Amino acid sequence: MKPYVILNAAMTLDGKIATKTGSSEISCKEDLIRVHKLRYEVDGIMVGINTVIEDNPKLTVSKIPAKKEDNPIRVVVDSKGRTPLNYKILNDMAPTIIAVAEEYTKTKKVKKLSKYADIFPSGKKHVDLVKLMDYLYKKGIKTLMLEGGSTLNFSMIKEGLIDEIRICIAPMVVGGKDAKTLFDGEGFNYMKDSVKLELKDSYNIDTDLILEYKVLNSKSNNKTC
Repeated sequence: MKPYVILNAAMTLDGKIATKTGSSEISCKEDLIRVHKLRYEVDGIMVGINTVIEDNPKLTVSKIPAKKEDNPIRVVVDSKGRTPLNYKILNDMAPTIIAVAEEYTKTKKVKKLSKYADIFPSGKKHVDLVKLMDYLYKKGIKTLMLEGGSTLNFSMIKEGLIDEIRICIAPMVVGGKDAKTLFDGEGFNYMKDSVKLELKDSYNIDTDLILEYKVLNSKSNNKTC
């Protein structure tokens, strides 16, 4: 079993989610409210370690009225256990789960992290995302919001673990071959291997365009979860 996974992100018209310097202020104020409403609705929210290190996010509900208990469980995919001990992801505003590779579970850093978060080991050198999804489902996370970054996004969709994509497209272009796109990773070699989507809804929020897609090859949609 796995949670129903919604990838939510904002990108520029040319598909960038951050510039080469890491600047990622893309969404308008109204779209940020939409994002926090989604955080309010889901059971968990997941990011990769690079997002944590670069942005130091709290991953809580703050743009709309909410109580502490309304915050989703925070999940970090952190194979090597690099999450900084003084970062906001480890505060007491919500529980945190850190998924690490088995090879790194006995390091001093991971042992220290275990004082602030639940540690889930899986995979030898890299986190086994399929096993992680099963673990999260058993922990009561039936709906999971994925906020990337780009490498984790691709790993998740390659495994068929994303059910829905909600994307905010802002009317701007930044370019740059080193700027991060919505999906990076190794990519597919041929277009025939690409992940297929079905557009379910589209609408505008201020100057931004919101597109909502169903992922056609997800394990939930194929009834294999």
